[in-house]
Amino acid sequence: MALEFLQGLETGMQVVGLTGGIACGKSAVAEGFRARGVAVIDADAVARDVVLPGSEGLAAVVDAFGPEVLAADGSLDRKKLGQRVFTDATARATLNGILHPRIGAESARRFAELAAEGRRFALYEAALLVENGVYRGMAALVVVSAAPEVQRARLMARDGSTRDEAQARIDAQWPLAEKVSVADWVIDNSGDREALTAQVTSVYEALVARFGAPR
Repeated sequence: MALEFLQGLETGMQVVGLTGGIACGKSAVAEGFRARGVAVIDADAVARDVVLPGSEGLAAVVDAFGPEVLAADGSLDRKKLGQRVFTDATARATLNGILHPRIGAESARRFAELAAEGRRFALYEAALLVENGVYRGMAALVVVSAAPEVQRARLMARDGSTRDEAQARIDAQWPLAEKVSVADWVIDNSGDREALTAQVTSVYEALVARFGAPR
């Protein structure tokens, strides 16, 4: 995703990235920040919203890929679309060209609303902030990590995958160490809920010390 939506946010509100490795518990960390009053924009949720039934985004996807990518209820069949673009780089680029500008515009709109509420900072939760370089346009970066064996066990439990299948999914990602190397703060979610809560609290306090109270 491009940086334009961040560069256009001349609001005074700081945007902090939140990312991590697969099955590291990024969403659990996001909920921990929300519980402390921090606004979190979830890029995956925005991506779903821009292709809701009746949206201009969904119409553009159907124009490009045909009505066969729709489910029976008129919503986007993500599995079918994923199968279509997974091995086709041209189709994938077409889809990205449709989705990314819309995701950026909707994200910018939501951040502008938060800024208008008087918030000093907000989090942008997204999987690929480091891979696509978006983190460079942010005020800071929080990375959620976990030990490889923990990632593997969580994937196996979550998806019913074998050990080898889970490891293959981990190996297909960018090395977690590369994300950690550019982080301002790292939250290690290899332990229990109590340990995670303590780390979220610590990072929250550091964010407040740097940017001020969330609102």
